[in-house]
Amino acid sequence: MQSPSEKEKHQRRLQTFSQALESGTLASVRRMLNGLHPAEIAHLLESSPPAERKLLWELVDERLDGDVLLNLNDELRASLISEMEHQELVAAAEGLETDDLADFLNDLPDVVIHEVLQSMDEQDRQRLESVLSYPEDTAGGLMNTDTITVRPDVTLDVVLRYLRLRSALPEMTDTLFVVDRNDHYMGILPLTALLTQSPALTVAEVMTSGVAPIAAEMSASDVASTFEHHDLVSAPVVDDQQKLLGRITIDDVVDVIRDEGEHSLLSMTGLDEEEDMFAPVAVSARHRAVWLGINLMTAFLASWVIGLYQATIQQVVALAVLMPVVASMGGIAGSQTLTLVIRGIAVGKIGDSNARELLLKELAVGLLNGLLWALVVAAITVLWFGNYWIAGVIAIAIVINLLIAALAGAVIPMLMRKLGADPALGGSVLLTTVTDVIGFMAFLGLATLLLT
Repeated sequence: MQSPSEKEKHQRRLQTFSQALESGTLASVRRMLNGLHPAEIAHLLESSPPAERKLLWELVDERLDGDVLLNLNDELRASLISEMEHQELVAAAEGLETDDLADFLNDLPDVVIHEVLQSMDEQDRQRLESVLSYPEDTAGGLMNTDTITVRPDVTLDVVLRYLRLRSALPEMTDTLFVVDRNDHYMGILPLTALLTQSPALTVAEVMTSGVAPIAAEMSASDVASTFEHHDLVSAPVVDDQQKLLGRITIDDVVDVIRDEGEHSLLSMTGLDEEEDMFAPVAVSARHRAVWLGINLMTAFLASWVIGLYQATIQQVVALAVLMPVVASMGGIAGSQTLTLVIRGIAVGKIGDSNARELLLKELAVGLLNGLLWALVVAAITVLWFGNYWIAGVIAIAIVINLLIAALAGAVIPMLMRKLGADPALGGSVLLTTVTDVIGFMAFLGLATLLLT
């Protein structure tokens, strides 16, 4: 019997909590809720309507508040923080890892930030300031400063005794970092080597020196690519002088990959990945109104093009019936290319060196598909209207629009990247405008020349 997926488990959990809240068994709900992982609690809160969400949040154990808040989307986290007392927020910040605390502080009121910093010892405060000095979408902003370093001239036996004195290792520790007396990064000492090699050997004899560190200024997306290509669990972060600053672990990278995936998907429709799914109607409407307004303007542009050929449409009514076919075919073809290119840009597979080859390839695909479906649509048009001239016109228009769609789908995201804009944000709106305008102009323009 196949085990249920995580999505199925979440849906069952959501239904269970909803039924328990309706029945009023709050003690049972509290026990079940606080038995979940903080990320699961956050997912449950994001999936619950406002009334249930408020009650569930009140039932969350205060010791879990900080970890739960970190796993929420920005909008919901800000909403819950605005309703919490200052002392509750200070308590929620206690016990968080340095990198998590850096993310959390950005959402707190200034007075609470001051109290949190005052409650920390000097070493932890310096570690936090080190992380906060870098933008949150860089390696420096992602890193955790809680690392274990060793010198190359000590024996493995000394390292083992040192670790026993610590009695605990930071989470996700698979390697120790080898540094010189000035904390300059030299290499890594895998725990597997530490445990399997002779205790009499020195760290220098066992360490791996070929593992390149990550620069603190490296973007989060490049960090994710590095982890993916090298199958890393953790990686050292260094400054310009190769001085060890901290480390990045795979759990942070998974968050980056998830956020980038949600961003690409939602930005193509003008939505924000941090928007609360159950936000107030007025808030959601305001967020979506901008791109609806932009889309309206582009729709009027397409309508204006149709209006230029109003006389032709009145003479040949079949054109009005067939117009959506041309626009739809171009829109779908362009969206396929647009999605492919945006993904390629996001994962670093498309750049200046191969952009021309990709463009030529997509134009060839557009031409081949254009010729194929032009013949199909032309044949259907002949059977439907019995007019070979109209069939020829729509066939040529489809070929033209699919070529333009391939060109626009490839060029728009590349051009937006050159201009420093997000290729996913609004790319589909611009593409739809191009394919609609060109499609209508080609179809109705040819019809005006050949049929009237």
